[in-house]
Amino acid sequence: RATTSGVGTSGTSNNSNARSHEPATVATQRLIREHRQEVCGLRWSLDRQMLASGGNDNRLLIWNASNLNDPMLQYDQHLAAVKAISWSPHQHGLLASGGGTADKTIRFWNTLNGQPLQSVDTGSQVCNIAWSKYANELITTHGYSQNQILLWNYPTMEKFATLTGHTFRVLYLALSPEGENIVTGAGDETLRFWNVFRKNKTNKIVASKHNLFDV
Repeated sequence: RATTSGVGTSGTSNNSNARSHEPATVATQRLIREHRQEVCGLRWSLDRQMLASGGNDNRLLIWNASNLNDPMLQYDQHLAAVKAISWSPHQHGLLASGGGTADKTIRFWNTLNGQPLQSVDTGSQVCNIAWSKYANELITTHGYSQNQILLWNYPTMEKFATLTGHTFRVLYLALSPEGENIVTGAGDETLRFWNVFRKNKTNKIVASKHNLFDV
């Protein structure tokens, strides 16, 4: 049988330094049972101080990283599963979430004071949400019934582009590291690549006129 052994600097076998290749066992640090059905969305805030979790129980929960005993905020306005969750990179505490087929809405939350902000009916199941790194714009992917990709200005929530091509639910979305391109994956067994966000000439973030503290 094959054995693993170390080799010393002199070229002799040094079995005492052999490393075990058995997988390490990592114990669960904490177990939380708060959602009443499957957890289908998770997202840390960019400062890692808050965690948002969405579930098939139609609830969106906000957790403080320093105290995970109970959620600091609970939202139950969605009428379907909450899979799509995204924190704004431009405004501290601003969270966007999207609901499933029976809901079809994107909702925005001020997690600093707990207040709901605005909502928009997209007409389709919301599968993913991602913010642009360069401007107050966001992209959403959708399932039943449109299977499309939408780009929005925030906070006006005016659609400025509709991307079509997928023929089934657009279940997955990944933003490229530089923040200009996305790749989407759908139930039609295809990956599609899109150039959706552009850096402006100064590379500065375009600030929104909407102030969370004025809500």
